[in-house]
Parts: sequence; structure tokens; C-alpha cells
Amino acid sequence: MEPSNPVMRWIRLIRPQDVVWVILFILLGLMIAALGAVQILEAKIPALATPHGRVGGLAIKFVLCWLLIGYTHGVDTRYWLLLLLPVVSAGTTFGIFGTLAVAFLAALIYLSFLSFVQLSDWDNFMPELVWRGVILAMAGNLAYILAENLRAQTHEARRAAQHLAAANEQIQQAMEAVRRSDRLAALGQLSAGLAHELRNPMGTIRASAEMLSKSLVAENEVAREVAGFIASEVDRANSLITRFLQFARPLEIRAEAGDVTQTLDRAVAMAEREAPGIAFYRNYAPEIGPFPFDAELLERVFYNLVLNAAQATQPGGAVTVKTRAVEGFVEVSVIDRGSGIDPKHIETIFNPFFTTKPSGVGLGLAIVSKIVDEHGGKITVESEQGKGTIFRVLLPTAPGPMSAPSGSDTVAA
Repeated sequence: MEPSNPVMRWIRLIRPQDVVWVILFILLGLMIAALGAVQILEAKIPALATPHGRVGGLAIKFVLCWLLIGYTHGVDTRYWLLLLLPVVSAGTTFGIFGTLAVAFLAALIYLSFLSFVQLSDWDNFMPELVWRGVILAMAGNLAYILAENLRAQTHEARRAAQHLAAANEQIQQAMEAVRRSDRLAALGQLSAGLAHELRNPMGTIRASAEMLSKSLVAENEVAREVAGFIASEVDRANSLITRFLQFARPLEIRAEAGDVTQTLDRAVAMAEREAPGIAFYRNYAPEIGPFPFDAELLERVFYNLVLNAAQATQPGGAVTVKTRAVEGFVEVSVIDRGSGIDPKHIETIFNPFFTTKPSGVGLGLAIVSKIVDEHGGKITVESEQGKGTIFRVLLPTAPGPMSAPSGSDTVAA
């Protein structure tokens, strides 16, 4: 009598071999899923991106492929195409010889299943197996060619991006230089007009103070002292006006071939007289030969930079002046270990009338920058508060457009 319960009827229909089939298909699906997981995770796990990781990934794929092929009728299976996965992966990561070696290994793994075939059947299987091995090698070679072309295109694209970034940076620097030149020109015109207008009344005031001092009686010491104050302050104002005119006046570069170390020595000697408590070290590159420059103007540049470095250095400290040749330029570095420059002032220290000194007027570095620009050069600065500052002056050794040497990592001011 048939059981009335439907569940019991289904249970009676399930045979042990049916359970075995279900388990086998589940195992087949798990092996295919594992192979897919390895293929997906290979590009996402950093450990698998290393040479050892790539070899380990290929080994896992080969093991899974061998199990699948052996599980599905060996040499007569359709799953032999899964061997293309490790071969193509090798083509995208290894060289041509590595790819061919992996393809050869894949063919050997596949041919290993001939050991389960009777010798009498080898003639039937061999032509097809050889053809499949050739297909594996062809697929690997094609993958290598495509990957190599892709790598070459990526390299070219990266180089183009770097060139575009460098060109964009040069354009930005050129635009900033134009804006700065416009500001300097406007300030120069204003300074020149103001200086000329102030010169005449200053001369009158000083002459009047001298006449007043001569006409005063000897007993009136207070009046004589006040007249002396007027004359000294007028002299100080005239000195300031002279600096305004130096900044505003167009520079005439008289370039002659000369030895830059001699110009540096004169500038350092003048700074030594004004900063006796500072040690000055010279580190000159012997390979630098004569090149054209205006020695008088550059002496002013180097003196200003060396004196500023000495003033920023504590008594007993040291200032280093260093030269080196770099890609058609002479680089002069003035190095101190002083208090450094506030990062927010780096971009403005070369602007006219900017100064952090209580008694400064902010024209020294502006004039320095102007002289360097007129030589076709460039001045840069890098500084860290509490550790010191490095000013670098780049001077071209031959006439031509200014182009900073490659590898420069300083901050342009």
C-alpha cells in the first residue's frame, strides 16, 4: 500500500546515487566559483600583486583547473578552456618567455590526463590535444601582445600628462611673472614720481636747517641739537629716496665674462665687516668657468642676500655661500641656520615695500629680484621656521630664455 504522506513518497523516490550526483554537482559549482573568486580577487588584493603573489595565484588556478578537468572526464572535457585563465593572466603580468612557459605548463597539465587513457586510444586523442596546446600558447602570446601595447599606451599617456603638468606649471609661473612685472612697473613709476617730488623740498629743508644752525648763538644748545636732528632725518629720507630711485630706474646690464667667485668674495667681505660675530663659509664648485654677467649689480645682489642671512643668524652662528653648475646654469646658494621665514610670507618677500624688519623699507629683496630677472635668471627660496633659510640664485651661463633646470624642488618667489 502506498503511503498517503506526500513527503514520504518523495523520500522513497530519492536514491543514494541521486544524493551522490547532487554532491558532485555542488562540488563542481564550488570549484568553478573558487576559480572565479581567485580571478576577481587577484587584481584587488595587494599581496597578490607582488611577483610571489602572482605565482601563487597561478598555482591556485592550475590546481583548480586540474581538479575540474579531472572531475569532468579528463582529456575529453569541455572545461579545458579554463586553462586559458592562468595563461592569459600570465600574458598580462609576465614577459613573453614567462607567458610561453606558463602556456607550456598548462599544456603539460592538460596532457597529464593521457595517463588515464589506454595506449590504444592515444592516436585518437593526440592530434586534438596538440591542437589545444597550440591554442593555449597562441592565447597567451596574444594576451602578452595586447598587454604590452596597453602598457606602452599607458606609459605614453603618463608621459603626456607629466609634460602637460610641467607646461601648465611653466604657464602659471610665466603668468605670475607677468603680473609681478606689471606691479613692479606701476610701483616703479609711482616711486620715481614721488622721489623726484620729494627731493626738492628735502633739499630746501636741509639747507634751511644748516642756515638755522649757523645763525644760532652758541648758548642755544637745544636749538642747535634740533637743527642737527632735522639735517640727519633729511639725510635719512634722502637715502630712502635714493633707494626708491634705484628700484624705479631701468637697469642697464653691462654683461662681461667674469669669475662669479670673485664677485661673491667681495660681497662676503663687505658682509663680514658688518657682521663680525658670524662665521662665513665658502663652498665654491671649481668647474664653474667665466660667463657673462654684470659684476657690479650681482655684487649688490649677493651682498644683500649674505647680509640678510647674517642678520637672521644668532651670534656665533654661520652662513654658507655655495655654488654649483647645473644644466647650463650657475646656482649660487646662500644658506643660514637662523629663525627662518614664516610660510605665509614666502610668496611676498620679494614684493616691493614688504619687510618684517622694524627699520626696513622692503626694497632690498625687490631690487635683488629685479637684478636677477634682468640677467635672465631666477631667484628661489626655501625656508623652515626655526631651522633656517636657503636663497638660490640661478644665472644662465649663456644668453637665452630662462628655463629652470629639471629636478628643482625649491619654492619660486
